[in-house]
Amino acid sequence: MRGIVDHLEGEIVVIEVDGQTQDFNRGIFSKEVEVGDVVEITDNRGVVLKDETEKRRAEVQKLMDELFE
Repeated sequence: MRGIVDHLEGEIVVIEVDGQTQDFNRGIFSKEVEVGDVVEITDNRGVVLKDETEKRRAEVQKLMDELFE
């Protein structure tokens, strides 16, 4: 399952998947997980997809730049 980190609540990572949020224990992720990261969760293990995250952040930044020109 892939999703985007919506927010962090203590030991809970809230992930948006297909427009719905799901809570996961922060312990299944690496310590570097942060809001906006694209993650993949398999076998009760969460992995930050760094390339996908950077691509998404660049797309969002481009949209923001166009909006505030």
